[in-house]
Amino acid sequence: MKKVRLEIVGLSYSQTQSGAYALVLGESSGSRRLPIIIGGFEAQAIAIELEKMSPSRPLTHDLFKSFAQTFDVTITEVLIYNLVEGIFYAKLICSDGTREVEIDARTSDAIALAVRFGCEIYTYEFILKSAGIVLDDDADVSAISEAPTGVVETKSGTKQLDSDEYKGKSSEELKNMLQTALDEEKYEMASKIRDELNQRKKS
Repeated sequence: MKKVRLEIVGLSYSQTQSGAYALVLGESSGSRRLPIIIGGFEAQAIAIELEKMSPSRPLTHDLFKSFAQTFDVTITEVLIYNLVEGIFYAKLICSDGTREVEIDARTSDAIALAVRFGCEIYTYEFILKSAGIVLDDDADVSAISEAPTGVVETKSGTKQLDSDEYKGKSSEELKNMLQTALDEEKYEMASKIRDELNQRKKS
């Protein structure tokens, strides 16, 4: 079966499901996008690594990476191999240098580990044909969260913070607030502050 290499295109709040996020993957050599709705914890784990934030204590995915590397195990590839009733199935291709093992994983966890191990992400052509959408490069990623594909893999009970409360703060104040949020392990808040800072950079 033909595999297609994917890259992370964006991560945004879901407009339709409270506490959920839209993770958007795009084919490396094409215009198709694969939207996957994931939970808040997994979204924060992905965002923190992408933004090179430094939590005061290791997150679960950081612990997994440290544990694996201690025993000379690495993840060489993440494969999203099936889509059944809106649920994406993924597996980790792991190696200790002498043997290769496939481990089943939720797609959100697999992506969170992929960004930490720096490994490639793949899916099969039939999945992109079934759930992929074509999107202009300059389209708003948040709009994809309205797409019907994918389901929330885990519900977050954390109340979303109102981003408007950060708009009146200076960038320097926000940077200080971001560091404080990371130190106190308030990753939901850190994610919102980071989004506001990123939005200002684009303006």
